[in-house]
Amino acid sequence: MSIVDNKKAFHDYFIEERYEAGLVLEGWEVKAIRAGRAQIKEAYVVLKSAEPFVIGMHVSPLPTASTHVRPDPTRSRKLLLNAEEIRRLIGKVEQRGYTLVPLDLHYTQGRVKLAIGLAKGKKQHDKRDAEKDREWQREQQRLLRRKA
Repeated sequence: MSIVDNKKAFHDYFIEERYEAGLVLEGWEVKAIRAGRAQIKEAYVVLKSAEPFVIGMHVSPLPTASTHVRPDPTRSRKLLLNAEEIRRLIGKVEQRGYTLVPLDLHYTQGRVKLAIGLAKGKKQHDKRDAEKDREWQREQQRLLRRKA
């Protein structure tokens, strides 16, 4: 079940591979995410000393959060991946043009997971082509509905 999707990632990048990563979260963050108060639109993933972190993911604290906790909505959060997956990602990211982008935040067996994609940036003309294809698909569906 998806909590938050990053539609902008599919517009700006060609997604070549997908990975599912766990997140190191605090209690108030889990409660806020379950309430749907997360945003990953401006987030990105970096590899610092062979450990992946998501930066820019915004989790708005609930007003009923504990009084002794000072919530930081945009703190860097560590991602949990297998060592083999991390090695493979490091190798790919060091190649020219690859980046890691968060695709969606979802539940897997009651746990909050982040789907990340190994992506290559789109050029402006690629974005225009994708938009034309989408419009053409919409027009085809419209024409088929009229005939039926």
